[in-house]
Amino acid sequence: MSFVYQPTDEQPEIIHADHEVLVVSKPAGLLSVPGRGDDRSDCLIERLRGAFPTVLLVHRLDMDTSGVMVFGLTPHAQRHLSKQFEDRKTKKTYVARLWGRLEPKTGTVDLPLIVDWPNRPRQMVDHQNGRPAQTDWRVVRANDQETRVRLSPITGRSHQLRVHMAELGHPILGDPLYATGAAADFPRLMLHAESLRFKHPETGVMHSFTAPAPF
Repeated sequence: MSFVYQPTDEQPEIIHADHEVLVVSKPAGLLSVPGRGDDRSDCLIERLRGAFPTVLLVHRLDMDTSGVMVFGLTPHAQRHLSKQFEDRKTKKTYVARLWGRLEPKTGTVDLPLIVDWPNRPRQMVDHQNGRPAQTDWRVVRANDQETRVRLSPITGRSHQLRVHMAELGHPILGDPLYATGAAADFPRLMLHAESLRFKHPETGVMHSFTAPAPF
């Protein structure tokens, strides 16, 4: 069955705006940037452009993921912020609900990832050709049905958190690509970018912005 993009009516929440940076909370079900074709033109950056005409992309969240994103409002800010992401100077924390009970309470997944070409946009573990990918996890609470975790990606690979949790045997609830059966039967992907920490491109001061998980 081919995918039909039906963007959410929910609008992004503005968390912070100044003359250099814009921080928003993206709703689930909305592309970060336009996809291929006119039917995929409605996206976060286009919705922001009306109020912030100079908005520039720095990083992305998956369509199904909600939470904190930062944009540059000047070319200097975009370059500065992009370099922080590239150099792993930013700190990102996600909240997720997983299938089953994850043990132990903390740990790190270290599994290299590569695109699964015949099944794009799926990614997969590939120890020969994959790019390094590491994710720290910390259990918030758990029962036999599900686990609430905080996830801190050390690298920033596509679908990294989703693949890593599925490889542990605890897929993220509602994941249309990596969860199956009852684990997939949720109204949305239960993954939310809760906080983002970065240096302001003008002042060099470290700032942290948060948006509480809607689940």
